[in-house]
Amino acid sequence: MEHGRDAAHATVEAVFREEHGRLLAALVRRFGDLDLAEEVAAEAVETALARWPRDGVPPNPGAWLMTTARRRAVDRLRRDRVYAARLAVLQADAERGAAPVASDDGFPDERLALFFTCAHPALPAEDRGALTLRFLAGLTTAEVARAYLVPVATMAKRLVRAKHKIGAARIPFRVPGPAELPDRLPGVLQAVYSIFTEGYAASTGPELQRPGLAEEAIRLARILRRLLPDEREPAGLLGLMLLVHARRHARIGADGALVLLADQDRSRWDHPMIEEGRALVVAALTGGPPGPYGVEAAIAAVHDEAPDLAATDWPQIVALYDVLLTLTPSPVVALNRAVAVAMRDGPAAGLALLDELADEPRLRGHHPYAAARADLLCRLGRTAEAAQAYREALALAGTEPERAHLRRELAAVER
Repeated sequence: MEHGRDAAHATVEAVFREEHGRLLAALVRRFGDLDLAEEVAAEAVETALARWPRDGVPPNPGAWLMTTARRRAVDRLRRDRVYAARLAVLQADAERGAAPVASDDGFPDERLALFFTCAHPALPAEDRGALTLRFLAGLTTAEVARAYLVPVATMAKRLVRAKHKIGAARIPFRVPGPAELPDRLPGVLQAVYSIFTEGYAASTGPELQRPGLAEEAIRLARILRRLLPDEREPAGLLGLMLLVHARRHARIGADGALVLLADQDRSRWDHPMIEEGRALVVAALTGGPPGPYGVEAAIAAVHDEAPDLAATDWPQIVALYDVLLTLTPSPVVALNRAVAVAMRDGPAAGLALLDELADEPRLRGHHPYAAARADLLCRLGRTAEAAQAYREALALAGTEPERAHLRRELAAVER
């Protein structure tokens, strides 16, 4: 009996994690209220935990949760006249919005509208990723707080503030029309990519990587790819994340130390993931002008295709960075291009480009800039300057593995 209860609980947890975004999106679409949707979704899960061990898991668990949550919402609205009046207005607005995305099992998949709601430009940038993790990835508030390395109470207030902003600003729960999509889609993709970036290269803390966070971002990107099959940039984003995440096991040594790309054991890379990523690069770059995520994915693919650092096609990587700079001119892209130029033309050429970026405000607190200068100065034999650059990078690095690596490099230069 105990085993059956545990199995049912495990099924509820798995179903809720997988279906949470669909369930919440369908409820918000139907009732127009995030708080109500959250509450009745939680009640549906509690009901499942009570009934499934006794009655068995239904054939379509996601649809069962949806039906149960919808009934709870209707019951609550019948008891609350204010809610019911508000619902009438919201339903009229919804009828004028976009139709839900078709689903194979009759359970409407309206997550795309929820993506655009969570990443609406009216919301503060720091709230968009948190909302996306909470409502589309199905993470708890405590899990989102851990993802952003803030206290649970702080994250709870942030999420409440963001939900109130959605209501106060009357942010529509809908997919933008064709005319709006080019302006709005980049914000959605950036929200997902920011989650991945924090998972692949943590900004602070004892660990270099937070794989669970990176994998949630990949899962969200897969949803976007399925919901927007004709858009090439979701394919580019998913391909980029897969090609980068494929190296995760080789980035950390047995002793927990950071392993740079030049020193990684490439047999430890996830080669099936690389193949999937390469196919997505082709899809992202086929059928029109390239987008920035497609170009970034192509750069990652060139790295992953090389048997070692020396055999990497650095001229192609520099050419791709040239394209990327025209699409998204930024100091960080220019920094990465300078490193690639150093590999193609030598450290002096790369250092000259880095020195041109010395006054960029966005790079002053960016430890990879100081670390790149240190490496090139070291390769040029300018050890005193290299040591100073390593000290600057060490003061800025956020994770302990990065700091430990820089301490080793600094000690080697000082010797």
